[in-house]
Amino acid sequence: MGLESKEFAKRHIGLKDAEIKHILHDLGYESMEDFLSSLIPDSIYDKKKLNLPKPLDEPSALKALKQISKKNKVFKSFIGQGFYNCNVPAVIKRNVFENPGWYTSYTPYQPEIAQGRLEALMNYQTLISDLTGMDLSNASLLDEPTSAAEAMMLARRVAKSKSNNFFVNEKTFQQTISIIKSRAKPLGVNVEVGSLPDKTKDYFGSYFQYPNANGAIEDLSLISKQMHDNKGLLIVGSDLLALTLLKPPGEFGADIVVGSAQRFGVPMGFGGPHAGFMAIKDEFKRSLPGRLIGLTKDSKGRPCYRLALQTREQHIRREKATSNICTAQALLAIMSSFYAIYHGPQGLKEIALRVNSKTKQFANKLLERGYNVINNSFFDTLVIKVDDARKIHQQAVKNKINLRQISTDLLGVSFDELTKDEDINTLLNLFIDKNNSLEKFTECIPKNLHRTSTFLTHEVFNSYHSETQLMRYIRKLGDKDLALDRSMIPLGSCTMKLNATSEMIPVGWNGFANMHPHAPSDQTQGYTEIINNLEDWLSQLTGYEAISLQPNAGSQGEYAGLLAIDGYHKAKGELNRNICLIPESAHGTNPASAQMVGYEVVVIDCDENGDIDFEDLNNKVRVHKENIAAMMITYPSTHGVFEEKVRDVCELIHSFGGFIYIDGANFNAMVGTCYPGEFGGDVSHLNLHKTFCIPHGGGGPGIGPIGVVDKLVPYLPADPLKQSDQEYSISGTHFGSASILPISWMYIAMMGEESLRKATQVAILSTNYLAKRLKDHFKILYTGRGGLVAHECIIDVRPFKESCGIEAEDIAKRLIDYGFHAPTMSWPVAGTLMIEPTESESLEELNRFCDAMIGIRNEITDIENGTSDKDNNLLKNAPHCVDDLVKEWQYPYSKNVAYYPNKQTKNHKFWPPIGRVDNVYGDRNLVCSCPSLKEFK
Repeated sequence: MGLESKEFAKRHIGLKDAEIKHILHDLGYESMEDFLSSLIPDSIYDKKKLNLPKPLDEPSALKALKQISKKNKVFKSFIGQGFYNCNVPAVIKRNVFENPGWYTSYTPYQPEIAQGRLEALMNYQTLISDLTGMDLSNASLLDEPTSAAEAMMLARRVAKSKSNNFFVNEKTFQQTISIIKSRAKPLGVNVEVGSLPDKTKDYFGSYFQYPNANGAIEDLSLISKQMHDNKGLLIVGSDLLALTLLKPPGEFGADIVVGSAQRFGVPMGFGGPHAGFMAIKDEFKRSLPGRLIGLTKDSKGRPCYRLALQTREQHIRREKATSNICTAQALLAIMSSFYAIYHGPQGLKEIALRVNSKTKQFANKLLERGYNVINNSFFDTLVIKVDDARKIHQQAVKNKINLRQISTDLLGVSFDELTKDEDINTLLNLFIDKNNSLEKFTECIPKNLHRTSTFLTHEVFNSYHSETQLMRYIRKLGDKDLALDRSMIPLGSCTMKLNATSEMIPVGWNGFANMHPHAPSDQTQGYTEIINNLEDWLSQLTGYEAISLQPNAGSQGEYAGLLAIDGYHKAKGELNRNICLIPESAHGTNPASAQMVGYEVVVIDCDENGDIDFEDLNNKVRVHKENIAAMMITYPSTHGVFEEKVRDVCELIHSFGGFIYIDGANFNAMVGTCYPGEFGGDVSHLNLHKTFCIPHGGGGPGIGPIGVVDKLVPYLPADPLKQSDQEYSISGTHFGSASILPISWMYIAMMGEESLRKATQVAILSTNYLAKRLKDHFKILYTGRGGLVAHECIIDVRPFKESCGIEAEDIAKRLIDYGFHAPTMSWPVAGTLMIEPTESESLEELNRFCDAMIGIRNEITDIENGTSDKDNNLLKNAPHCVDDLVKEWQYPYSKNVAYYPNKQTKNHKFWPPIGRVDNVYGDRNLVCSCPSLKEFK
């Protein structure tokens, strides 16, 4: 490997070779090989050579990917069906989408250092609630179809009807119908698709698109009454831009409203990522899936934001969770909120009026030429009766135009924000004049469905309409947040590594950003190439036969993997296999996903070392025998250890006919060293937003593809547009969040096999360096062979609660004063901190973090020996808010020690905008839409 090809790896990996050698020697090892051999069990350690391409330097990789992107033919799309051309305002593209302060931040579980993105997400919730006419909204879901499926399951939980029937109107987007059916099948929900619900039947809910897939705007008030009279709920799939002109669903009795915010400033990107949304009546808020931003106050009474109610519910309630979703599309939701703020209510309405006016203009010109428009009401979509649809489609393609293909005599046309008059003229040339003029439309929106209510009246949507104003507002919010552009984020299990600029740049290229997911395959050859490359590369790196890139989150990858297992068992006629074995240390999404597949979860104990208790496993396997469907394990374990008996666990489950699901959340510790598809795994999901460098984006986007062994290949997710009754789909498009796949392509292409392996080695080495530096100050809870850990380690801070009243939360908040995001707190073991430095951090940053932790330990010692007050001390009062500097100082220690606890903080200071958040107050006084600015004065 030449010097040029090493260039990117040297920039990605934080430790220099001399530092690696020094750390190895300090740990007692002569070489990296000696170190790994002592750590990874011999039964799985594999040093085989792969067939990955030779690494490219950054300019060469960008050039190569640019050539691939040009193989995508980006035609003018009039396909619609939930995906529309839109303008991404340059001020948002540059200052949010391309800004690492926004795209490298983590989920706002630590609200004191996330007030900016929390406010942006609160704006998003207010936007959704206002436009839908509902009481409150969540802070985004994964996409529109999965939002619809989540809405169906919410209705099943909260509806008073005891029916097991769910109705879906046949004029719903096809991908939404497919996902609803997929979600319903394993849980035994009967989905009925038709024109109207059967009045002789009971349904716990029904789903209607508004406007529908053919563009018609239908009055659903009678459907709402029918549902409510029979104790069922009405779910409406809606379009945010249309709702600026249409009567909102909340005003005609909808109970749940879902949709996508894509056309509010987010590119189509071949299907995603886009922020799905769910808005509900207030009475359902305790059952709402996903994240909910709420208003609360801090320790000094200042109003502030935080995640409310069932935050990380699946980690607490496990198989009793209402959803397995532990992520969102935060970055895209934030972009959409800024788009709405930039345009304001009047600007949004003007865009909608232009779209509707052009649609009406085109419809009337078609009628002049003698063509019948099937839908007699519309916002942006027309279905046109023609003699030969195929011929018109062919002519359209010659003009670099894509129309919606419906049938031999019907075609669809959808207009959007970017439609121009010349586009209409070009389209009209496809339709030969029949010399048989039909009656024109005078009205295209039914009078009783015109919107009369106001929306987006809050100050924030009426204050930042110039670029200067919005730029400064975005900066103001960003300054309140701590992301990877400021410091290391040492979150165990979350792998907050570098998201390199060269990896991020291609996502905005026209060839990737502006492709409709339903475009013909001969126009998407560039996407096909990077998808084929990634499937090949990831298969090699995991040892699996095949990869599906469809799941658009890790939780969805888990779900897909279990559905593949379930599909195999059912195809074999083994309907009795309904037991899923899960260690008590597992990610909370594991049991929640198992429950969604209809499995019964049996928990396996862990021993005092944190490993799977093999005796307990043996006993439970023999109890459940032929009923075992699968066992889910995380490897290395959630406790940060390479368990010695992993092959034995796999062989035991296989001997009883079950499958092994290996959670890939910790795959960053295995790349190039061991291969789950070869040491006993049958299916794994990977987190491309962890190991393969897609950024966390404030809590999303993510991709969670699955790898499977050969006999599970037939049970991978199907294209939702082509799904048969025997198949299932996971997300709304065949390749999920395809537009961010170039990030992982660039990472692998620039690293190559040798550097990918080295990244894993350094990630593990860095963690062991931290563990060694901290072990004299904190107990390292679990270790493996030689006292070593994997890529993460858990420190036990539980003894401090007894010795001086200090808990994990106090340490987490004090770390903010030192300029750090906290490690993962109280998970997987309550009262502990789980640390993962990743391979991207420099020795200087590792030491800065260790110095902070040791400094905090000394502060704890002061409390233990009585030097500091037990209740009024640096940790209990942390974080120390910037406002406190100008107020009367009431603490029994100096400002200097509060704000500058060590030398590094003087040159590297993050100033938290608020003090410690009061979660209890927030749950008791739930406010989930934008508060008046007066509350912040």
